[in-house]
Amino acid sequence: MKYSIGKLLPVDGFRILRQGELPRSFHRSLSHLYQPIVGRLAISLYHLLISESDITDESQVQSHHTLMAYLSAPLDKIYEARGKLEAIGLLRTFRSTDENQQAEYVYSVYPPFSPDEFFQDDMLSLLLYHELGSSKYELLKERFVPTVKALEGFTEVTATFDEVFHSKMIESVRAETDQLSTQNVQKEHRGPTTSSSRVDFEWLHHALKKRMYPTERILTGRNKKLIIQLATLYDLSNVELEKAVTWAIDENHYLIEEELKSACHDFMKEVNNERAPGGNIDGRDKMKDDSTSDQGSKEDQFIEMLESISPRELLEDVSQGNRASEQDLKLIRDVMTEQGIAPGVMNVLVHYVLLKTDMKLSKPYLEKIASHWARKNVTTVRQAMNLAKAEHQKYQQWGKQKSQKRKNSKEEVIPAWFNQESSTTKEETGSTNVNTDNIAERIKKLTKKGN
Repeated sequence: MKYSIGKLLPVDGFRILRQGELPRSFHRSLSHLYQPIVGRLAISLYHLLISESDITDESQVQSHHTLMAYLSAPLDKIYEARGKLEAIGLLRTFRSTDENQQAEYVYSVYPPFSPDEFFQDDMLSLLLYHELGSSKYELLKERFVPTVKALEGFTEVTATFDEVFHSKMIESVRAETDQLSTQNVQKEHRGPTTSSSRVDFEWLHHALKKRMYPTERILTGRNKKLIIQLATLYDLSNVELEKAVTWAIDENHYLIEEELKSACHDFMKEVNNERAPGGNIDGRDKMKDDSTSDQGSKEDQFIEMLESISPRELLEDVSQGNRASEQDLKLIRDVMTEQGIAPGVMNVLVHYVLLKTDMKLSKPYLEKIASHWARKNVTTVRQAMNLAKAEHQKYQQWGKQKSQKRKNSKEEVIPAWFNQESSTTKEETGSTNVNTDNIAERIKKLTKKGN
């Protein structure tokens, strides 16, 4: 099979991004479950990428000579092994080309399934069955996923979460205030999720059903998360989302992510600033009024604002109400969806990067910090602010790598919220305070805009 010859060159560069933590049993999964399907060279390539990511920085570019030397294999075989890892879900590959037609790849490495997860996946378990045969397959399954025979004859009566907590918690929360519903939804889920209240999925489900679309294939967990992120970023109504989703469905009734991103971006350009009552789904009608926005510290007020507005609104706010550029919105959209960043956390990141890069959104700088926050599982605005404070020196060095010309030309500008608990950092970096007196005014302005 020589179709791979010339697809990849030894001089082509590559970088490695790690996605998620490796499970404790990942060696057994790779050796006994994945290797029979993809082969020894593919598993060796996976181990090498994992090992290299532990000893190199994400920004470090290596040539494919490195892989050839470590694996003692020709590049066409490595290319085929890479394709197997991609097909099985262990690797995603991204390619860019500079003005000299020099290619650079980013290998995004994902953790393998645990044995339990592997055998629950119909496609993977079936592939393993065909490779190993019935007897060996059943032996592995019995070894890795043992059945609990001691429970035969018993009926499970374990209390569910809903029975114990749900009704009491929801009633208590609603009694206090409806404005906390979004935050509570986020607390019930692990990882960087956004409240589903942004989108009426029940309405969207029925709308797609009327068009005879298989909603169970379209409205999957991953796709719902993407829809919520795009709805938040572009401030789209349910009707606009239905049109965008319908546009992005292919002939096999699967949702194409890039098509959905483009469709939502196009709808954003068509939406007027003054939308009919009830058209907004971004939750700004739940923001507190002027009387409540004056309560608490300025940092608390600023956090509340960042949690309540979309990244597009933040861009327009810092540009004195001017429309956010399509290029900046596309950049923010791609970082949000690729790294799984929640809108509020993305607001902190945008605010931080703008002030660190002279009010310009630097794509490499934005992506590098976003990747770091995703690995740290940052899910709230306060977590993002605290991590920015703790890692300020590291982020400063990352910024200097891209902007050596500004090293001594001006004093460093950092977000106002950073200075409130960073006196030592200020002394070390010689940073200047940013005026915080206008924060409350900005909160009131954005609050009025949402009413």
